[in-house]
Amino acid sequence: MAQTPTTFEVDGTAICTKRMQAGMEVNQLADLVGITPNYLRKLERGARKHMSPKPYIRLRAALQATDDELLASNSNPPERK
Repeated sequence: MAQTPTTFEVDGTAICTKRMQAGMEVNQLADLVGITPNYLRKLERGARKHMSPKPYIRLRAALQATDDELLASNSNPPERK
């Protein structure tokens, strides 16, 4: 059985693109995910690259995105049953 990673390496540009496609402001998405707008801005700029599992899963759900869309290309998504 695969373990859930302790962090997910995300693609900030992809997060920003998906957020804008969804018509959301930074504050709106941050509220949905349960993170600060400042942290979300840092993720989008690439100043921060890692997210813990719970906020990452909420981010993915809020953006209706897949791991392939949001994870950095060198990051391995967890296996799902």
